[in-house]
Amino acid sequence: MSTTTFSGDAAEAWLNRLGTLREVVRQELVARQVDEQIAARFPVGQRLRVLDVGMGQGTQALRLARAGHEVTGIEREPRLIAVAREALAAEPEGIRGRMRIVEGDGRDTGVHFLPGSFDVVLCHGVLMYVEEPDALLAGLARMLAPGGFLSLLVRNGDALAMRAGLAGDWAGALAAFDTTAYRNRLGLDVRADRLDTLADTLGGIGAPLHAWYGVRVFTDLAADDAVVPESREALEALLAAEERAGRTDPYRQVAALLHLCGVRG
Repeated sequence: MSTTTFSGDAAEAWLNRLGTLREVVRQELVARQVDEQIAARFPVGQRLRVLDVGMGQGTQALRLARAGHEVTGIEREPRLIAVAREALAAEPEGIRGRMRIVEGDGRDTGVHFLPGSFDVVLCHGVLMYVEEPDALLAGLARMLAPGGFLSLLVRNGDALAMRAGLAGDWAGALAAFDTTAYRNRLGLDVRADRLDTLADTLGGIGAPLHAWYGVRVFTDLAADDAVVPESREALEALLAAEERAGRTDPYRQVAALLHLCGVRG
């Protein structure tokens, strides 16, 4: 299974974009969607065992630890691990005690953990860097306890032509219809996933698709350095529009990212 390396300059560029409009929209929408799935599947107040594979700087892992869950984050990029550890060190002792960070590759979950060890497994923004993700996904499904859910955030392979087309790059748009390969804004050659293909894969690994959302329907074309609105009211209106579009056809079908939730039988 080959991968596109996410390290060095790419990791630094990613960190520099945290807090910008596109990343705030992504993190906030995914957080709301994860919370919706947790509320639908588990009793209120239950302390869940969460695994965040490819946790990056730890945004979602820390958020869930703050909510009272026991969280394990696994990440292989040293710069991102350092940022996550620094953020965790700034938290109160109780939160620090609920989160641990494992340096490693998401393909090696079976080395670190027993099958069925987690109620929730997150894998956000990782599959685009894995050329053949089926083995990784099967390993993640094995980590789930019965009734647990797998949260995947992927690039939407059925909407690759949208960004180029809306930017007036007609040659790029035409080429994008016939491929799942693309170059991301970090300058890396990566891949996208199609909804139907991933749904089939999830069914085959025992965590069939339960719900899915679109993420960044309206704001994907924003500049890398675009900032969030200064007014909280304006930001909430933007997020409300994105959230509504992300659960409504046909809008979610052309979102830049797909958030898929599979449930272990």
